[in-house]
Amino acid sequence: MDIVHFAVNGTLMRGLALNPNLLAIGATFVRETTTVPVYRLWSIHDLYPAMIQVASGGTAIALEVWDMPLAHLGTIFIQEPPGLCIGKVRLIDGEETLGILGEPILCQGGRDISQWGGWRAYLAATQR
Repeated sequence: MDIVHFAVNGTLMRGLALNPNLLAIGATFVRETTTVPVYRLWSIHDLYPAMIQVASGGTAIALEVWDMPLAHLGTIFIQEPPGLCIGKVRLIDGEETLGILGEPILCQGGRDISQWGGWRAYLAATQR
């Protein structure tokens, strides 16, 4: 079975709402890391984040890398909220891997939460 590294930056992360979707397909946690500083992160109605690559003003975003059976990529994708997509994500160590990104239109009018550096940090700051 082919395995791919898969980068997640929101509700698919360990302990969060959609993490059972990864566990159900036999995905395994590899490591925590960050992206290269070319992304912005947006809160979509405080339900999930959307990460987009930008030409300037980007920052590093915290995420998790998982080993996932390639055959289940579609399974994960169809369970994601509307407006999210799968694309290539550039990690701080130079690796480029598949991961969850947001469609730019999804972020219009949303809250830019990049200053927190990741979804977990944003949730921790807003739940105080």
